[in-house]
Amino acid sequence: MRTDKWDVNIMSMDIYFSHLATYNQWMNRKLYEAAASLPAEELHRNRGAFFGSIFGTLNHIAIGDILWFKRIARDVPGLASLTCVQELPPPVFPNTPLRATLAELDALRAMLDEAIIAFCAEVEPARLGEAFEWTSTKGVKSRKVLGDVLVHVFNHQTHHRGQATTLFSQMGIDVGATDLILLLPDAA
Repeated sequence: MRTDKWDVNIMSMDIYFSHLATYNQWMNRKLYEAAASLPAEELHRNRGAFFGSIFGTLNHIAIGDILWFKRIARDVPGLASLTCVQELPPPVFPNTPLRATLAELDALRAMLDEAIIAFCAEVEPARLGEAFEWTSTKGVKSRKVLGDVLVHVFNHQTHHRGQATTLFSQMGIDVGATDLILLLPDAA
């Protein structure tokens, strides 16, 4: 049996989510820059991915973010960071195009990324441990801890960005390094 104690420095959840929001924005910039290098027909070509094309995949990530942050704004009223998301029309899940062109989708993505970063800075850390209730697009009511829901939201983004990165790779386009560790600060 061990008798020594480990001195573990555990970061607060608000800092953890701020890291993930910054990573989200960084990776989205990389993907949208790669997408901008493609002709429209290649961007929209069905490549057998879950959402068909690169454009479809990027669109789906934005749909998920809008759905989740609209729910969060309803459950946690008064967050200035999410006002811009609240003003958006509700998207039709899972893949109705939010915008007609990549440039328009890119502008929406940039706005969402700024809102997510601002939300992570604005939300009270204690709120992350509280219950969060929502109704799914299929009408199923759920109740989870808000911080756990945010883990899901960031995981959803990463999952689908991985799919997009694979599509780019299959086309011979390298989006560059994608590891979160590259953005994390060095330990003191």
